[in-house]
Amino acid sequence: METHLTSREFNQDTSGAKRAAERGPVIITDRGEPAHVLLTYAAYAALSPSGGLLALLGHPAGVAEVEFEAPRSRELPTPASFD
Repeated sequence: METHLTSREFNQDTSGAKRAAERGPVIITDRGEPAHVLLTYAAYAALSPSGGLLALLGHPAGVAEVEFEAPRSRELPTPASFD
């Protein structure tokens, strides 16, 4: 069962929003438009692929095969001036 809250309602009763998330997604609206969804971590984990978003970002497919060598800078560092 999903619940709808305005941003103001969410800010005024965050604990209530967390309790509502135990029953299902909580859709938070901003100026009448859906803006955010509050889920329990268990619900999020069930929706996300194994390993979650960090695993996907940390190990994109095919990156191991990419050859890349960064060019060396020929500029010399200059000392900082504290005057």
